Amino acid sequence: MPITLRQLEIFDKVAACGHVTQASRQLLLTQSAVSMAIAEFERLAGAPLFERQGRRLLLNDRGRLILPQAREVLQNIRKIEQFLDESAAQPKGILQVGASTTIGNYLLPALVGHFSHLYPAATALLKVGNAQQIEEALERGELDIGLSEGLPHLRSLQAEPWRHDELVLVVGPTHAWASRRKATLDMLAGAAWIMRERGSGTREIFEAALAKKGVDCRVALELGHTEAIKKAAEAGLGVGCLSKMAVQRELEHGWLVEIASPLDLHRTLVILRRRSEQSTKLLQAFLALLQQEGDY
Repeated sequence: MPITLRQLEIFDKVAACGHVTQASRQLLLTQSAVSMAIAEFERLAGAPLFERQGRRLLLNDRGRLILPQAREVLQNIRKIEQFLDESAAQPKGILQVGASTTIGNYLLPALVGHFSHLYPAATALLKVGNAQQIEEALERGELDIGLSEGLPHLRSLQAEPWRHDELVLVVGPTHAWASRRKATLDMLAGAAWIMRERGSGTREIFEAALAKKGVDCRVALELGHTEAIKKAAEAGLGVGCLSKMAVQRELEHGWLVEIASPLDLHRTLVILRRRSEQSTKLLQAFLALLQQEGDY
């Protein structure tokens, strides 16, 4: 009996979820149907592909070896289906869009909504992560297009400038810097910084700007979300460095105070694509909308 496409889809989903129950919900199948498909797939593979730990299913070495090949097959099938489904009149289908945190939270939601309004038969699904996560997901084929800060680190990806952006230093109104609204290099070196996690484009650009001035920084808090950093800075726990668009509301209301510094914190937001990617009508339509909203 040959391997079926449905078995590959179930294998991929169980590998991602690590649990039959969650996979069955997302696939809209019964748990028994998912379990039977995995058992049959392992039978065809000639050996187990998962390690059972209670109710969790974790890929073993054979499963990890097969998973990229299974995902490549599924990706190619989706491309064929999308190509066959494309209308001559307008784009249709599902576009997987990835964006780093700042772009995904403050720029993309309205744009994705506008895209859906323009093309009712098309859907843009937005995944938000840090810059490293978006690059890696794009390279693996889990995304059709990505938006991030600065040039990509992976050679398989190409970048097109999209928009200008500026990072700003911010503190809470009770912070010692709030009254003077500016900081020297010595002050920057001695500050308690509230930073995003490593892999974040914002943190990478900030650290590069410090390095150009020969300044080391002390990270007091490492937080995985922009909103958490804003709240920590508001509470006076340290100095944050965030996109100006992310803190515009807080600056206008006086909840945060912008601090001038000798650092060059301008950056370029970019559109990321795989070098080997061929543009479908759906992707071309989304790119055209992005370019309309860009400032390059």
